[in-house]
Amino acid sequence: MITIHNFPRGARGVRVFWVCEEMGLPYRTEAVSFPPGETYLALNPMGTVPFLTDAGGVAINESVAMMLYLAERYGPTPLLPARDDPKLAKVLQFTFYGEGTLGAGMNPLMMAKFGAPAGEKDLWMTRALYGRMETAIGIVAKALGDGPFIAGESFTLADISVSTALDMWKGALGKEVPPALAAWRERVQGRPAYQRAAAAQQR
Repeated sequence: MITIHNFPRGARGVRVFWVCEEMGLPYRTEAVSFPPGETYLALNPMGTVPFLTDAGGVAINESVAMMLYLAERYGPTPLLPARDDPKLAKVLQFTFYGEGTLGAGMNPLMMAKFGAPAGEKDLWMTRALYGRMETAIGIVAKALGDGPFIAGESFTLADISVSTALDMWKGALGKEVPPALAAWRERVQGRPAYQRAAAAQQR
C-alpha cells in the first residue's frame, strides 16, 4: 500500500496526498517528528519529508518524483496529459518548477528564518533570494494569464506542485501571494481533494 511520511502540515507532503485524493488512490500517512528520529533516518537517511513507499520495494524521497510516479503507475489520469498531448510539456515544466525553482529557492530562506542567529538572518544572499523568488512567482502569474489553470483548461500536476510551493511562501515565510495568483490558488485549493489532503496528516 502507498505510505507517505510527512511532517505535520508539511506542504510537500500535501502535494502527494493531493495527487492520491484526486486519483482516488488509497494511502496511509505516517507523521515524522522534527528532528527525525533514528528509526526514520534508517528508512530515509536524508531525513527529509515527504518519503513514499509502495509495494515492490518502491522508496522515493522527492515530492515531484512521487507525483509523477503515482500518475504513471496508477494512471492514466487527467492530472498528467498523454505523451502526444501538446500540453504535456507545460505540465512537466511547471510541475518541476514548483520544486526545482520555487521550493529549492525557499529552502535557504526558511533555514535563515528559523535557524540563523538573529544578526545573520538578513544577509545579502537572503535579500537576493527573496527578489529571485518574487520574480519566479511572477513568471507563474504570467503563465497562468487569464486561464483557469496553469497549463490551460485542465487542472493538472502543475497546479498541485506550484500552489503547494506557494503555501510555503505564505505559511512558512509569511509572504503574500500576489493578487494575480490569489484567485487561482483559492479556486484550486477549494477542490474537495485538496481539503481532504490538507487534513490527511491527522488521520
